[in-house]
Amino acid sequence: MRLRGRKGIREALEAQSDLIELNPAAYKGKWSAVFGNDRPIHVELGMGKGRFISQLSSLNPEINYIGVDMYDELLRRAGEKAVLSREENGGTLANLRLALFNIEKIEDIFDTDELERIYLNFSDPWPKKRHARRRLTHSGFVRKYMDVLNENGEIHFKTDSRSLFEFSLNSFSDMGLRMRNISLDLHADGPRTDLVMTEYETKFFGQGMNIHRLEVVIGSNALKSHLSRLELNEREEESNKDISSQDDL
Repeated sequence: MRLRGRKGIREALEAQSDLIELNPAAYKGKWSAVFGNDRPIHVELGMGKGRFISQLSSLNPEINYIGVDMYDELLRRAGEKAVLSREENGGTLANLRLALFNIEKIEDIFDTDELERIYLNFSDPWPKKRHARRRLTHSGFVRKYMDVLNENGEIHFKTDSRSLFEFSLNSFSDMGLRMRNISLDLHADGPRTDLVMTEYETKFFGQGMNIHRLEVVIGSNALKSHLSRLELNEREEESNKDISSQDDL
């Protein structure tokens, strides 16, 4: 994708230094200091026009958010969306940063255990087999995510591409990673009001296309919590079966 930015866009981005980071590599391992607190940091890799990260950050002021994209024009648009989201939902921009960077080098801007969650929303599917390594759910990328995510770390992934979703399922599975909340049609019963939708998601849903989604459990604490919930659900199911059997007698 190539974008033609407006004249003077670089200067406009530099004027928003409280929101936009043009040299994010300078803050590797220091993002908590950038935000001025030790709250969890959630990152969207490839944020596009920024609707998702802007709305999510305005609705959750207790979490710090970083949107990353390599195109300065998209950062400009995302900055506009961030301001608009605050006008609609209230709050400040203190928990949001937009970073200009090529996410192929994510290890250059985030340190080990620095993040709690990574969002991958409607990434380029790179459908040709020879381009598989460029897919953001390829094991080469996932290993990088696993390094920068902390003990509570998770990956949340959404796509309209069935082939990319199947590739991603296999990629995560081959790496021995646990997945949960797997859906082949996220909005089958109508728009999920508990989840923020991206621009692409709104468009594709309106066209009747299926949205695929899953969550990957990465961190040790996240895995323990996930397994505990599974065990609790199994106990509840067994209990319900026992009650049902007694009712049949």
